[in-house]
Amino acid sequence: MPFRPTAASPIQLIGVVLQLGGAVAEQLSKASGVAKILVADSEAFLGFTPESLTPLVLATQNQLNFTHILAGATAFGKSLLPRIAAKLDVSPSKDPVKVVTIRGTSFEADPLEGGSVQTEAIPAGDYKTDLSQWLSQELSKSDRPELAGAKVVISGGRGLKSGDNFKMLYELADKFNGAVGASRAAVDAGFVPNELQVGQTGKIVAPVCNKLFIV
Repeated sequence: MPFRPTAASPIQLIGVVLQLGGAVAEQLSKASGVAKILVADSEAFLGFTPESLTPLVLATQNQLNFTHILAGATAFGKSLLPRIAAKLDVSPSKDPVKVVTIRGTSFEADPLEGGSVQTEAIPAGDYKTDLSQWLSQELSKSDRPELAGAKVVISGGRGLKSGDNFKMLYELADKFNGAVGASRAAVDAGFVPNELQVGQTGKIVAPVCNKLFIV
């Protein structure tokens, strides 16, 4: 069973929501076991760059003294949390403040019902930075399930010899309503785009047991 904090739990779950005019905070406020939601809604966080978000998390930590700072085990989390840990001078296992990434696919999704948490604004501050500049992003769309959350993953490697041979995997994935992934070697060889890479240097996948096909 997944752990769900309650009002009687010794752990208070506080969410920091990044949104730019969206309704993410409103949706998350319905989650059970959440004690507080802090909302960061500012143009300073456009693109959600680690350089702008690190001062935000540090300011929030100074105010609320978290015991754990968590983020998803994604490219976003892996680029943000090391900066925060370095600024706080802590390690994941020994220090009072634990800064760690977690795999979201290891837990059941919360139904987002039963909760009624009030939202609060983040600590005031100037979070703009000249260290980096966000320019744009391009989102790829597909009728197949998203790779990180797919229950069935068909993954190919360098043995397929070329990108054209990945067509076989796409056809097989369609039969199982699955997603297509690739090894780092296949991505480095130019067979498929980087967004299909799985593993520690790519996307973390958690298919249903016995439903990960590797070619």
